Amino acid sequence: MSDLLTREEYAALAANIDFPRAAFIDGKFKPGSGAVLPTYNPATGELIAEIAACNGADVDFAVSKAREAFDQGHWSRLHPSERKDVLIRLAKLITRSRRELAVMESLDSGKPIRDCETIDIPETIQTIKWHAEAVDKIYDQTAPGGDNAIAMIVREPVGVVGAVLPWNFPLLMLAWKIGPALAAGNSVIVKPAEQTSLTALKVAELAMEAGLPRGVLQVLPGDGPSVGEPLGLHPDVDMVSFTGSTETGRRFLRYAADSNLKKIVLECGGKNPAVVLEDAEDLDLVAGHIVNAAFWNMGENCSACSRLIVHEAVKKPLLERILARTRDWKVGDPLDPANHLGALIDADHCSKVGNYLKAGKKDASGLIGGKTEGAFVEPTIFDNVKTGDVLAREEIFGPVLSVITVSSFDQAMEVANDTAYGLAASVFTANARKAVRAARMIRAGTVTVNCYGEGDISTPFGGYKQSGFGGRDNGIHAHDQYTELKTIWIDLSDSAPEENVG
Repeated sequence: MSDLLTREEYAALAANIDFPRAAFIDGKFKPGSGAVLPTYNPATGELIAEIAACNGADVDFAVSKAREAFDQGHWSRLHPSERKDVLIRLAKLITRSRRELAVMESLDSGKPIRDCETIDIPETIQTIKWHAEAVDKIYDQTAPGGDNAIAMIVREPVGVVGAVLPWNFPLLMLAWKIGPALAAGNSVIVKPAEQTSLTALKVAELAMEAGLPRGVLQVLPGDGPSVGEPLGLHPDVDMVSFTGSTETGRRFLRYAADSNLKKIVLECGGKNPAVVLEDAEDLDLVAGHIVNAAFWNMGENCSACSRLIVHEAVKKPLLERILARTRDWKVGDPLDPANHLGALIDADHCSKVGNYLKAGKKDASGLIGGKTEGAFVEPTIFDNVKTGDVLAREEIFGPVLSVITVSSFDQAMEVANDTAYGLAASVFTANARKAVRAARMIRAGTVTVNCYGEGDISTPFGGYKQSGFGGRDNGIHAHDQYTELKTIWIDLSDSAPEENVG
């Protein structure tokens, strides 16, 4: 990845982008049947583009084209190595357009351009490439059928897949879903978040240029009731993969129950703990991880560590280091690469986060931050948070860290698990036995030790409890959820079966 540009250079790029303004259906941009969907720059409130939104009629048409493409087999029955070649070409085209996509993503979502350039775009490219390279290296199996039978266990693509995206990582979550789904041979219909449709539409155009057949990847902008619900209820959609809030995830389970019992995979919210034990080493390093875990992407991150569970013996020196590092996280114009924090996604979300700040000022002790200006919120830390407080229990999805003090390992584990969520966690300790015990005891899909992160593309990502359902993103495990297992039993015996005697 090349060096970052200046704020002025990014602004010049932004002024010359030709934004997509229509749905992408059956291999081309097509006006939607719904009302126009305006998309705004969260940092300035300015209108970026008016996109032709979709409705149930568009969903029906897109599903019919997706099914037609799947049944024709131009993609679903294409040799895995040929699908790989197309996806590799897509990764190269994204690489060629990486700067335009980075600026588009920053304008659309309020994300800092430095993150778009150095994290989101490179990881998007890597995700597409990784799943492309994996597809012709995943072997099917044979079962021990004995001398008189051959038992084959084969994977087949699910069929028509709905991919419903969040607004916090629009491009990367698109890649997490279409990478394994397309590699497996499915037809995919993407419903972007209504706030952030631009990069998904651009990638769909690039996919056609890469050689993806018509109908195999389609993008339907629109709101939840107009596109998400019809997609979830559609009887000819075989699966929906959703990333977003737990509340909306529940709806897709209901849609499946009320329609064709389609497969549902959910990656939902989190209230993730960072546990710092009394023997944690290098508190400067720990502080760096905690600040990044709490404030990266403005805290609009389902794996953000929003609860710092710290042993009383190291609390004071650790907080001193955390506060010092927090002061270095600059808030401002997302197109300025000097800024670590950009704008929250929209006014409704700003209001929600603002209400949590008010609750924190009432129930806890503010250590730093707490101010809002327009769509910008300072990184904020509250101390003396109690386990029953709203700050300790609800997902804030903003740059807010709640500090909870504990006096023992057992208490730390109890507090860490005292949540309806179970997506991610971090543990900091110099004792290997404690690290392994903690990692096994915390009920979360990913537990990092002496660092913050989500693993990498090779490791499955998803949650326990109300953080997830039905599968995992990333790794070979992601391919499992986009395929069906079929048993093929071949009888080799010469004799007829004996008659059943009743």
